[in-house]
Amino acid sequence: MRLKSTALVLIAAAALSGCNDTLDSVDTPVNVSNKVEQPLPQRILTEMRTKGMERTSPIAIRIFKEEGVLEIWKAKTNNRFEKIAEYTICAWSGRLGPKVKEGDRQAPEGFYSLSPHHLNPNSKYYLAINTGYPNRFDQANGRNGTNLMIHGACSSSGCYSMTDAQILEIYAFARDAFKGGQETIQLQAFPFRLTAENMARHRHSPHYAFWQNLKVGYDNFEVTKRPPEVNFCDKKYVFNQQIEGSGSFNAAAACPTLTTPAPLQAALASYQTAYARDFDKAMKKYDDKVWYDPTEAERKALVADLRKGRDLAYAPTGSALKAGKLLKLKEVEDPSAPTLNLRKAVADPSVPPLFTAAPSAPATAPAAQPPAPGPTIAAAAAANAAQATPAAPAAPQQTANVPVPAPNPNAVAVAPVPSADEKKPFWKFWASK
Repeated sequence: MRLKSTALVLIAAAALSGCNDTLDSVDTPVNVSNKVEQPLPQRILTEMRTKGMERTSPIAIRIFKEEGVLEIWKAKTNNRFEKIAEYTICAWSGRLGPKVKEGDRQAPEGFYSLSPHHLNPNSKYYLAINTGYPNRFDQANGRNGTNLMIHGACSSSGCYSMTDAQILEIYAFARDAFKGGQETIQLQAFPFRLTAENMARHRHSPHYAFWQNLKVGYDNFEVTKRPPEVNFCDKKYVFNQQIEGSGSFNAAAACPTLTTPAPLQAALASYQTAYARDFDKAMKKYDDKVWYDPTEAERKALVADLRKGRDLAYAPTGSALKAGKLLKLKEVEDPSAPTLNLRKAVADPSVPPLFTAAPSAPATAPAAQPPAPGPTIAAAAAANAAQATPAAPAAPQQTANVPVPAPNPNAVAVAPVPSADEKKPFWKFWASK
């Protein structure tokens, strides 16, 4: 009885401040003598060779909450990235939408840069990788939180939690990429795959405009199959942009004049045109419907049987797609409808929308960026070529408050990285391959 009470106290403590490495690991893989240096399985190494990938080539991590999936993408010898592994996320807490404040149990959404210092080989959640939250975007928008991780143990309070067997492989992917010289690994955390159908299905969410901003980076990756270059200005993300003339990137200040490299702009225009067509079709399907985003408790109820016979800390969460459902829009909006209580669940007022743009219209993209398509997108290709009104030069980026984990003596050694002169600008690097 005493042990059970102790476990409950630990769980409650974790819920207050993210995943703070206070729980002992569960579901530990057997016969692993050195988890930090455990090599990837032979099946993965064989597939790498088949796909034309080096063992230590760069990787990118993509997370899709609603689908409950974490993907590893790896660079091939032609510098394009291809998916090499996919894992079902064992547990993630909260609901769809970004993390806003400490203790809200939300798992982060956005683009984050992971360095070797973000690897924690001594985590009590078996192994852990810090997500890098909050980044400059989060800070510029007043968001806060600590200890947001990708880790093992299948227990989440704002983290993305895997089984220990899964995090063993994910950690190995990151370790090998850093050993090969990759300076930072890009983590892309999305609410769902930002397809035309999914965007139409979620168009009533208070987070819709924020997701439109993320979609610009999503589109860039889909077109180039390379992690986009990420910067911040006007309290938003900007992707694969060049500064025209003077100015600099500052997350809290207005954007300088930005341009999209011509080869990338042309490719994005074609992609956006196809997206607009698909979005119009999806709107007909969801015109009178609204998606109900399930609570964490509702997701856990789907997999309650998986907890039988397990430690109390083991807390898998089920699929948001299976627990969610489509509702008739009139039932949600009608004050006399019996489902009035669902209005809070569809558009949770406790988490204010980041942008002020109405969900029924596309959010305004930063200067010269390819626009994120929305319900009223009629000429995406033409809009891609439009030039934005020049903005005042931004002040130098402030970085002092961006949290960076302290160097870990057990972190992997990083190979020498080419100097800036040896690196091709992203658009030339992409267009030349």
